[in-house]
Formats: sequence, structure tokens, C-alpha cells
Amino acid sequence: MTDLKKDLKLNKKGPIKINIGLKQIVIAIVALFFISSILISAGEIATTTNEKPISKIISDIKAKKVKKIEIVGNKVLVHYSKDRIVTTSKEEGESFVKTLTDAKIDPTSLEIRVKSTDTGSMIANFLANVIPTLLMIGFFIFIFRQARGTQDSIFSFGQARSKLYNKEMSRITFDDVAGVDEAKKELAEIVDFLKNPKKYNKLGARPPKGVILVGPSGTGKTLLAKAVAGESHVPFFSVAGSEFMEMLVGIGAARVRDLFKTAKKNSPSIIFIDEIDAIGRTRSVSAMPAHDEREQTLNQILVEMDGFEQNDRVIVVAATNRGDLLDSALLRPGRFDRRVLVDYPDIEGRKAILKIHSRGKPMAKNVSWEKVAKRTVGFSGADIENMLNEAAILAATRNKSSISMDEIEEAATKVKLGPEKKRLQTDMDKKITAYHEAGHAIVTYFQKGTDPVHRISIVSRGMALGYTLIPPSSDRLHETKTHLVQMITSMMGGRAAENLVFKDITTGAANDFDQATRIARGMVIDYGMSSLGPINYGPTSDVTEWGSTFYASENHSDATRLKIDNEIRKIVEDCYGQAKKILKTNRKKLDAVAFALIKKESLDDEEFLALVVNKLR
Repeated sequence: MTDLKKDLKLNKKGPIKINIGLKQIVIAIVALFFISSILISAGEIATTTNEKPISKIISDIKAKKVKKIEIVGNKVLVHYSKDRIVTTSKEEGESFVKTLTDAKIDPTSLEIRVKSTDTGSMIANFLANVIPTLLMIGFFIFIFRQARGTQDSIFSFGQARSKLYNKEMSRITFDDVAGVDEAKKELAEIVDFLKNPKKYNKLGARPPKGVILVGPSGTGKTLLAKAVAGESHVPFFSVAGSEFMEMLVGIGAARVRDLFKTAKKNSPSIIFIDEIDAIGRTRSVSAMPAHDEREQTLNQILVEMDGFEQNDRVIVVAATNRGDLLDSALLRPGRFDRRVLVDYPDIEGRKAILKIHSRGKPMAKNVSWEKVAKRTVGFSGADIENMLNEAAILAATRNKSSISMDEIEEAATKVKLGPEKKRLQTDMDKKITAYHEAGHAIVTYFQKGTDPVHRISIVSRGMALGYTLIPPSSDRLHETKTHLVQMITSMMGGRAAENLVFKDITTGAANDFDQATRIARGMVIDYGMSSLGPINYGPTSDVTEWGSTFYASENHSDATRLKIDNEIRKIVEDCYGQAKKILKTNRKKLDAVAFALIKKESLDDEEFLALVVNKLR
């Protein structure tokens, strides 16, 4: 009774919702069909068991073995003394009583009952008519439901698929973003304008209609947008550029209209479009547009951001890592008033990022953020976050209670080069790899003004059998010709060491040649650092009267191309010769570093310096 009362109390909370699906309807119809079949054939099933000829039944009646007879249509059920029932059949239209009389049996000496079959026939006829009707009704219900779902999906094509965020949903603030102070300042002004519009209106200032964040992947563009969502107390609509695209032409434009319509209703508000280059690329200037749907979507964005209708209380924030592909009409003032570069962080930015992502991670006392920041030159914010996460995983694998510099160093190397691979190598392979990497390190050390060697290893990572890490010692803004030549010379150190020691060469320097050739080609073609003079020989960009950017092909003669090739070859060969000269002069240091690598597999900067300095003495 207690459970029943609980159930009744629960039922009083609200009406019971019944959700009948197509599956349940089909099961019910099939069950009805089987029930009707059972009712119709019940008598037939019964008569097929213990059936005897009528002559045998008459003999048993004369022998006083039969207690009762039941007549159901043309079937006769005969009840014997021990509750045994057998059946027999009489002819159509023939009376069973007459059959007994003809056999000289008194019908009154037996209990004879006649059962009517009208009820069974009515049930059979009813079910025979109802079941097909139910099947048809179920079929049409299914068709109508499908048609309604298709209709709803068709009409929802034009609805924007943006996500609405508020301050409760996004807990990320500007305090969680570091290394991009300029971008934070630009976005903080927009948030402040939305919070305190009167302060700016007094001076006649209008809010920027749009801010576009441009920069490499992983530098924090989307994270900045999340921080804006967390800081602003206004509706924040987030959508990806690819979500506007569909097979049907015009759907993207309809979604743009719906998005801005919703944002205007909730103004003041912010719209964030991630990866806007998916729809904002430069429009085609040919007679036949390259992608009509994308261009219609872009045209609608241009109209919504700066058309005839005033749109002062909706601010658009966009992000892309391909700013060079965007249409010039999209980037002009009045649409995207501010173009913010979100670049790789400098050393102070990396320190701040390290402190943010180290929250909640127990760090050992020997961890120096200054040293880690110098070690991670060229790392993006995402790289640093991934590095600290990998360091935490490695410390847990080693059953440590805190993260030390060893785990951070290993994680930094893993992020850039990949995990270690314990490949089976012969002693000769190890020796070749050791001299190759030692050649890089020695040539780098004995060139004035080069960055210091950080780590040398002959442990395979990724596609490389070994590596020599020479990270920049500082965030260099300009590259000099001297430094570029020194970089090429260091890259030639591996092949020079192989040739010097083994009097032969291997395939291990392929990647070195690729990087060296790229630098030398840039010096000749782009930077004017050769005897050909300060002339750009590469492909150039141009802007047409319609604002479309294209890249022209090289338009210089074969003789000029030959000169370019000769200049590139001269730079690389001179650097190769300089590397061989350095290694011949410092052969003992080369051998010492190579033998140490064969023995220990890896050397850090202090161990490398100890070997070189001792040999110098």
C-alpha cells in the first residue's frame, strides 16, 4: 500500500505523457492479427486432434461409452466417460439427430447440445475488416510524420546555427589569457563600450563595428573570444564560418540574415565568427563565379555589417589564420574597423602563459620559468599548454609527486619532434648518426654569434634518426645575412662530418639540404642578399581594380633563372666548405662528442660544453 500511495503521489505531479511510436503501433497490429487467427482457428485446431469416423462414434454410443455430444457447425465433439474428447464430422446440411435415428438410436438417451457459430463468425469478420484498416491508419501516420519532419528540416535550413553564451556559461575571462596583451586591450575596449556606452557617447565616439583577429594557429584567437563571452554581460553568439555553407544556393545568406536579426533583437550583443575565411574569401572576378553560394553569403555579411540599416549595437568579432585570403570589402573600415594581429608570444608572454597553465599542477623547486620561457622560443600558447600537460602525464607515469625540469624538457622535445622511438640500429648506424649530429653541434659552436647548442641526441624521434636542438636565444625580429649564412653552415655540418670521418656520404642529410636550400633561395629571390642585387625575383602579389588579389607567375628570362640557380648553389657550397674546414680544425672535439653520444645517446648543453672546453684545454 505504501508503494501504491507513492506512485499515486508521483502521478499527481503532472499529467502522464504517452509517447506511442511506430514500433509500438506495428507490434499492437501484429498482436491483434495473431489473436484473431487463434480465435478463428481454435475450433479447427481442436478438431484436428483425436478425430474418429462417424461409424465408430455410433458404435460407441450403442455400447453406452458416450456421455455427451456437442455439435458445432459440421463438427461433432464426443465426450467419453473419462473426460476424453474426440471429434467427428457430419455432412453439410445433414442433421446428426437423423443420423442417430437411422442407426436405431434413441436421441433422448444422450445429452446433445448444439452451439451456435454466429459469435465466432462475427468476431472473425470484425477482425478481418479492422486489421487492414488499422494497418492503413498506421501506414499513413508514419508517412505524415516523415513528411512533417522533412518539412521542418526544410524550413530550418535558413535558421542560423549559432550558440548563445552568457556569463554563467563561459567562465573564461581576460585573466585566463596571456601573451597577447595588444589583442586583449582592443577587445577590452569593446567590452567596456558595451558596459558603459554613455562614457563614449558623450565624446561622439561610436563602437567599432567589427574586430578581426588574424594570426597563426594556436596563438589564442578563439580563447580571446571565449574571454569576451565571459567578460561581457551581453548576449554572445558564436558560429563557425563553415556552418553557413549548404548545398542549396541562398541558404548561407538566409542564415546570415537570421543571425543578425536575432542579434539585433538581443542588442547590445556580440557575434563571433570563427574561421571566417570559409565564407569571406576574395570574390571571383571572372564571368562565372567560382563558388556562387559562398559569394552570396559574403555579400549578405557585407550588407548586414554596413548597409542602409543602422547596426550600431551589434559588434562582430571574427578570427582566421588566413587573413591574406579575405576580401578587401570585408576588411575596410565600417565593417572590420580593427585588424588585430595575434602572434606568437615573446619571452614575457611565454612566462605569463606558463604560469596560467601551471595552475593546479605541483611543480618541483628546480623549475625555472625563466629558463623554460627561453627554451620555448617559437612556441604558441597551445604548444605551451600541451607541453605542460605532457609533462604532467610523464611525471605521473614515473610515479612522481611533482613535475620537474626533466619532465618539462622531455615534453618540450616531444611537442616539437614527436615521441622517442627505440629503433633497432647497428653499431655502424649509431656511429654515423652520432658523427652527423656532432658535426652540427661542433660547426655551430665554433661560429661566432650563433645560438648555443641546447641538446644533442641520437635517439630517433619522428622521421629523424637523431637531432641537434639549437633554439633561438632570444626573440629575434630581424635576420642578418651573416646569421642566415651561419645557419646554412650549421646545417651542412652533418654531411661534412660524414664525408670527413667515413670518406662517404649517406641519405641522412636530406632534410638539412631542404632547409638550407630554402634559406639560400630566400636570400637570393626575396631578400636581395646576393650578387644579383636588391631585386625581388619571386612571384609578386597585385590588387586589381575590383580588389581581388592574385599572384603573378615569374616573368624573368632563362638567363636570369640560371643566375639565380648559380647564386643559390654558390651560397650552399661555400657554407659546406666552411663546415668542412671547421670540422678538420676541431677533429678531436668532433670525436669526443661523437663517442659520448654513442655511450650516453643524449647530451645536454652543460655536458656538451664540458666536452668541448676540456678538449680545448
